[in-house]
Amino acid sequence: MSRRIRKEIKQEILAKAKTGEKVKDLAEQYGISDRTIYGWLSRDSNSQIISVFKYNKLKRENAELKRLIGELTLNMSVGKKN
Repeated sequence: MSRRIRKEIKQEILAKAKTGEKVKDLAEQYGISDRTIYGWLSRDSNSQIISVFKYNKLKRENAELKRLIGELTLNMSVGKKN
């Protein structure tokens, strides 16, 4: 049985998902399927806009690269002092 989700609630869920909240958590919180939210997200974005999922993946990769650069810089500076 499917139930109709009010437009305001749908927009609230989409906004939270776009800011990085986990879809699984939102689905549990609002009592709806995560597949429903993923469907909304895919319909909500058009091909010219980067998807929320890709954005979050790039954000995580960027953080990891910054961490690695920090480690390498530290190792290089310690190596020069010896």
